[in-house]
Amino acid sequence: MKCNLYLIFISFVFIASTISSQINHGKITYERKTNLYKKFKNIDEITEWVKEDEKIKIDMFELYFNDSLSLFKAQESDLVDKKGWATNKNIVYQNRNTQKRITIKTIWGERFTLDDSIRICKWKITDNKRNICGFQCRKAILNVSDSIRLYAWFCSELNATIGPESLGGLPGTILGLATEDGGVIYFAKTVEVINPNMETLLPTKTKEKLYKTAALKAQIKKDFGNDRWGKLMMFNQFEVW
Repeated sequence: MKCNLYLIFISFVFIASTISSQINHGKITYERKTNLYKKFKNIDEITEWVKEDEKIKIDMFELYFNDSLSLFKAQESDLVDKKGWATNKNIVYQNRNTQKRITIKTIWGERFTLDDSIRICKWKITDNKRNICGFQCRKAILNVSDSIRLYAWFCSELNATIGPESLGGLPGTILGLATEDGGVIYFAKTVEVINPNMETLLPTKTKEKLYKTAALKAQIKKDFGNDRWGKLMMFNQFEVW
């Protein structure tokens, strides 16, 4: 009898410790490195606009989350971003209870608010592992299209199924993300276990027109689809992120 009670106690302690080790709220700071020569590889003038030692552009982002909500946004800075035109800084709100996603994009200086469902990603999880910010992560692969592949490193100890931009759907939080050619790389620099304010995680009510991604994409393609800059913008704004 004593043995059975001891086993029950040990099992309870194990289950409690497993649950407590799962982190479902916090703040992650990411560094994104974008190789502008790879991003604008079909634009001959890029080497005139961007010097060799400036081709890697660094942007910082923050991901706030709790057990059901998340916000991904660029980190605020007083510094002037001289090459702000070269990279996108999307804002993404996600509600995993309602499966809703709000994305705010700035396209050629104009702000668009997109109202969609949370993105469904069919990842292939591998046995490869690496340590990011002190967390053990596993590698997963996503074929976005026939020509675009993403690599992600996710941590199951952080159990929110989220990551940079609109990516998610893994059994854990993405701490590292990269395109196959290394043109865009996100890596977590810090992970803080904090409880974000609800005001932070909820999108501000607005009277702006709400778009569906497919409808906005079709509209822009109609207006600018034959222009080389329009094609590039379409790819960078909608093909991956």
